[in-house]
Amino acid sequence: MAYTGPMIPLSVLDLSPVPEGSDVSRSLADTLDLARHAERLGYRRYWLAEHHNMPGIASAATAVVIAHVAAGTSTIRVGAGGIMLPNHAPLMVAEAFGTLEALHPGRIDLGLGRAPGTDQRTAHALRRNMNADVDSFPNDVVELIAYFEPELPGQLVRAVPGAGLKVPVWVLGSSLYGAQLAAMLGLPYAFASHFAPAQMDEALEVYRSRFEPSRYLDRPYAMLGLNVFAADTDEEARLLFSSLQQAFVNLRTGRPGKLPPPVAGYGETLEPGARAMLAQALSCSLVGSRETVRRGLQAFVERTRADELMVAAQIFDHGARLRSYEILAGAAREPAA
Repeated sequence: MAYTGPMIPLSVLDLSPVPEGSDVSRSLADTLDLARHAERLGYRRYWLAEHHNMPGIASAATAVVIAHVAAGTSTIRVGAGGIMLPNHAPLMVAEAFGTLEALHPGRIDLGLGRAPGTDQRTAHALRRNMNADVDSFPNDVVELIAYFEPELPGQLVRAVPGAGLKVPVWVLGSSLYGAQLAAMLGLPYAFASHFAPAQMDEALEVYRSRFEPSRYLDRPYAMLGLNVFAADTDEEARLLFSSLQQAFVNLRTGRPGKLPPPVAGYGETLEPGARAMLAQALSCSLVGSRETVRRGLQAFVERTRADELMVAAQIFDHGARLRSYEILAGAAREPAA
């Protein structure tokens, strides 16, 4: 069936990239500028992700950056994609996002993941006690959601702010685990296909087939991550994409750093193993001109039946990043061919 309906909802996933030669202050200023740009273009959400000990990512204190973005915008939803729950006590997360919701009513989202968002040594520094089991994630999610419920008589522990506030909770994932949990709890589900697409199709099938309607949702709602590098020409877009390719190779080989400048023909310089790794990990990427992106978007939506797309664009030049999101917004509004 052709994708002929209205524009699929598009949202932004921003890691607040720190390009080589720049710094965190500049990156956070660019994040707010991009959020305002996305708001003007009609994007639905602006999510930030929790990563630690990564020189090229400035969004480690995710709730703080969300507050920065929400205060500088007025209508776009702002949230976490996501908070890595094993790093935090559920009560503290509820208080932080309850505070954000109190400051910006009706605009805050909370996506929850079970990965550490970093290496094991940094995870230990974050948690101090590594006896906490990631398998406690389902219980932690349920506990966290309960803190947003109206306060009960005699309740001894409550989130203030938080209790009685409607903060939508999403389950994030890159495997079948999150799909099963989101389906069981009747929550919206966001899959990290922009960097870990291997189980995307299977996870979507599990989520949709096992979904149990809840007071949060009456039907499944799946959002998929998608890299989009759009430019005036296919060649220019491929050049922009090389920054993410370099960053990914650097990360996978234990050399994380700031976002590198683009390099023409970068992919051709790689060994076959590195090329294969990039082809698999970044397979959910649209790279090209407006028309190339439009066709790719149509095919991706037809194949996955996604309800919403969360678009990432690790682009070295801030102006080119703004332009990429602008081209995508226009392409998504064009009717199917």
